[in-house]
Amino acid sequence: MASQWTMSFIHTLEDMERLEPEWRELLSHSATRTPFQRHSYARVWWSTLGGGEWPQAELWLATARDSSGRLRGVAPLFFTENKAGRPALLLLGSVEISDYLDFIVSEEDSGAFATTLLEGLDARGPRGWELLELHNLPETSPTKQALQTAADGLGWSLAAERQDVCPVLQLGSSWDEYLDALESKQRHELRRKLRRAAKYPAKVTWRITGPEHDLNADVDTFLSLMAHDPKKRAFLTPAMREQFHRLAEVGWKEGWLQMAFLEVSDQPVFGYMNFDDSNRLWIYNSGIDPQHLKLSPGWVLMGHLIQWAIDQRREAIDFLRGDETYKYRLGGKERYVMHLAVERL
Repeated sequence: MASQWTMSFIHTLEDMERLEPEWRELLSHSATRTPFQRHSYARVWWSTLGGGEWPQAELWLATARDSSGRLRGVAPLFFTENKAGRPALLLLGSVEISDYLDFIVSEEDSGAFATTLLEGLDARGPRGWELLELHNLPETSPTKQALQTAADGLGWSLAAERQDVCPVLQLGSSWDEYLDALESKQRHELRRKLRRAAKYPAKVTWRITGPEHDLNADVDTFLSLMAHDPKKRAFLTPAMREQFHRLAEVGWKEGWLQMAFLEVSDQPVFGYMNFDDSNRLWIYNSGIDPQHLKLSPGWVLMGHLIQWAIDQRREAIDFLRGDETYKYRLGGKERYVMHLAVERL
């Protein structure tokens, strides 16, 4: 029972590092399992404070253990002033560069963990904290109801709203099956774009970064492609570039990073940084050289990646946050993430 659980708070990176084996095991049966809940992702994010998104923060990583000492839940929190200037606890990864965030806890333990967490924060949380904020929480997560019940028990309030859409493409067993499921207009468009790429005046190829490639060079190439877009160029501060490099390095080491490029005459013109994790492909970010827009390089590369994912028996492609039209034209169906705010009264 929750009353028998012990809540502790971790404040140093060294203590967070020691938690990694237990964290990894707990994540394997957590209600929410995405790349953004990985210990390594949280560690990299914390090392740059989200690529400089937060100027300052204190680590308040909460762990709950049962009477036998077994880890039952993790709330990887940090304490800072939120975007509105209020003292708040947020999940590591908040807000801009992490598409799904949640506690690391099994569905059956979510209620007990939420109660233990709020009681622990009430008794021993950071001085002056007012809000517990969860951004980009999957709408299907049990955390919302668990926190609602726990907040009600303390006489606190909880506000919830949809924050963004994350279209997901469920994959079948073959490329033909996928094409047949598309609307006829989109099926025709995808086939036309792939045929046009095959007949392009210059040689068009695609590749996934492998052992024969230089990872750091490919990350630099990808960031250069991103920087063709003025908004992304402003986004790519030195701290954010460091975040991308560190994330790529750890994702490569652990085997869940995918870098994919479409090349014209052996020169990259479009790139995706993806996560190949939990039997699905997560489309994290992209960059394009505008000189080859008439090739529709994003569509062409995504067409190849969909074929690859089907051949590798992945169950889905998650396009992550954003309602860009191409996600729906390629068969994505809407899923949502929420913003929750528990206010301490």
